[in-house]
Amino acid sequence: MTHPLRLQQLAKLVDLTRLNEQDNETAVMQWLEAQLAAQGAVQPAAVCVYPAYIGVVRSLLQQYGAGCAVATVVNFPSGDQPVEQVRQEIRAAIAAGADEIDCVLPYRQLLKGQLEEVRGFLQQVRAECGDVLLKIIIESGELATAQQVCKATELVIDSGADFVKSSTGKVPVGVTEDAARIMLTAIAAADRVVGFKASGGVRTIEFAERLLSLYEELTGQLATAATMRIGASALLQDIQQALDY
Repeated sequence: MTHPLRLQQLAKLVDLTRLNEQDNETAVMQWLEAQLAAQGAVQPAAVCVYPAYIGVVRSLLQQYGAGCAVATVVNFPSGDQPVEQVRQEIRAAIAAGADEIDCVLPYRQLLKGQLEEVRGFLQQVRAECGDVLLKIIIESGELATAQQVCKATELVIDSGADFVKSSTGKVPVGVTEDAARIMLTAIAAADRVVGFKASGGVRTIEFAERLLSLYEELTGQLATAATMRIGASALLQDIQQALDY
């Protein structure tokens, strides 16, 4: 059984995520109210929703006195929007109150070897975000080789992004321990602090804890919300139940 202190550490890393295409404002508010009511003392790092719901999520978090950040997604989930459109999405999201931007890498360009195009995209996205925390989603499950996962991670690190994120959760393969190890090895070798976000299929406390242990093993650092996140929709409730048990 996971130690309560480890459970509390895990809870603080969670980006509580709701990215259902058929959603509406009422459904998102009801979901978040239920999450906030159930979580007790457990508070996530952020709540991640589609841009349309940034305002209502921020208002609800304020009503509950929750201090977590509001995150949203852009260039999502396909990763193939024109960069100017992505920049417009970022500007609108920040204006609506987003604290964090999770942006999909144009991974199909990477697969085609169009590295300069990918670099240019990342530079423009980083500049558009300014001081807003930026996580770049490499969609590791769509990258065919370990070398491509490593190259994608290195490109994100070189661009100045704050976090490298594994997956959108919208393709068949989300984060795996193998992909996480490759990403974390590159992150550990960086000449600056770069965060790691595991997402896509993190559905159990056991898997989340393995990823947490892998992070600490490879980086030699204690995982905090400033350096590691776990994107998940139900994990926080499971952690709360385990703490209450």
